[in-house]
Amino acid sequence: MYLVAIIDLYSRFVVNWGISNSLEADFCIEVLKEAINKHGKPDIFNTDQGVQFTCQEFIEVLQNNEIKISMDGKGRAIDNIFIERLWRSIKYENVYLHAYTDGLALYQGLKKYFEFYNYQRVHQGIEYKIPGQLFCLAA
Repeated sequence: MYLVAIIDLYSRFVVNWGISNSLEADFCIEVLKEAINKHGKPDIFNTDQGVQFTCQEFIEVLQNNEIKISMDGKGRAIDNIFIERLWRSIKYENVYLHAYTDGLALYQGLKKYFEFYNYQRVHQGIEYKIPGQLFCLAA
């Protein structure tokens, strides 16, 4: 399964996320569109250089919404340390602790985790605050 997540850099709030059993760009595009529709458009959108983020359809959504595009250097996971830290948290605090049997179980488990992550979990990087509190202030 493949996971895509969009986070707000300031608050670390997971704005939207989705999973798919293939690495097609379509599910990433839908997650992006839903995030824009629900929370508005950011000034800048940063990704790695994965094919799902560099395809014309994904780029067009950003350009059509006048969102500046930022991409990490090839092989430079440290360029987007915030999403890399999220991946680590998801793995160690959820995925590795549960033996999800299928995509539906994974989806349901991640849904609960992101509710916890956004509205209960404190973060050292934001002075031990909860992302949902800061995100609401910034919105």
